[in-house]
Amino acid sequence: MTKQARGTTRTASAQRLREALTTMVRQRGGSASPPALTAAALCDLAGISRNALYRYHPDVVQALRAAQQKHLRRPDDAGRAARLRRDNAALREQLTKLAALVDHYFAAWQETRLQLVRRDRELAEVRRAHKPQVVSLQR
Repeated sequence: MTKQARGTTRTASAQRLREALTTMVRQRGGSASPPALTAAALCDLAGISRNALYRYHPDVVQALRAAQQKHLRRPDDAGRAARLRRDNAALREQLTKLAALVDHYFAAWQETRLQLVRRDRELAEVRRAHKPQVVSLQR
C-alpha cells in the first residue's frame, strides 16, 4: 500500500471514528439505557480495530476520554459530594468515640493486670509465711 493510500485510509478511519463517537454521545444523552462510552464500542461502531484507534488516532482517543469524563459527571454530583462530606464527618466522629473507648478499655485492662500481679505476689507471700504441710489423702 502506498503512503498516499494509507493517508486516505487513515482519514476515512478518522472520519468514521468521529461520526461513531458523535453517534454514541448523542445516544448517551437521549437514551434511557445508553451504550457504554468505551473504546471497544467505538471501534465496533466505526468498524476499525482498537489497535488502529490507539496507534493512529490519538486525537479521537482524547475526544473519547473527554466524552467519558463529561458523561461521568452528573447534575447530582454536588449533592452527592455534600452527602459524602457529611458521611465522612459522621464517621470521623464515630472514630473519635471508638478511639476513646479503646483508650478506656486499655487503661482498665492495665489496671486489672496490675491488680492480678499484686494479688499473685500477696498469695505467694502468704504461702511462704504459712509453709503449708502436705497431707496425704490415702490411708
